[in-house]
Amino acid sequence: MKKALIIIDMQNDYFVGGKMALVGINEAMENTMKLIEDAQEKGYEVFFIQHISTREGATFFLPNSEGVKLHTRFDVSVGTVIQKHYPNSFRETSLEAKLKEKGINDLIICGAMSHMCVDTTVRAAFDLGYNVQLASDACATKDLVFHGETLQAKDVHSAFMASLDGVFCEVKIQTIGY
Repeated sequence: MKKALIIIDMQNDYFVGGKMALVGINEAMENTMKLIEDAQEKGYEVFFIQHISTREGATFFLPNSEGVKLHTRFDVSVGTVIQKHYPNSFRETSLEAKLKEKGINDLIICGAMSHMCVDTTVRAAFDLGYNVQLASDACATKDLVFHGETLQAKDVHSAFMASLDGVFCEVKIQTIGY
């Protein structure tokens, strides 16, 4: 069984000092590092997805900025960097072609944000026929406001994990056993 680890948008703008610091991003990074180590030990392919905003009015992940860069903790030489311009990591990228080329059908997904690019990519992977495990504790998000009510990041994260689990993927709570 060939597997790949897909790390979505773990970029400087999502960390303290960036333009969109996320709740729980440091914990997500620590768990992502464990996943990378485990993937290397097991011979899984590793893909680093990097979002570059091209949308008019975008406020973060701007081209040629420090915030758009993948976090410095990553040694990207252990994997492949794929750039995207949409929440879906498959849309107008080489990700699916590279997975097919390597005969990969099983994916481990983690990253940011739980409610946006992670959710969209997991659903797209399901639609494309991939078996997906989602590393819940290696994902992060932010508080959201809806109709004047602030939804706490932990609740946003939990709601999205609950909606994905069982149909679109298997949500794992701890970064072990992949």
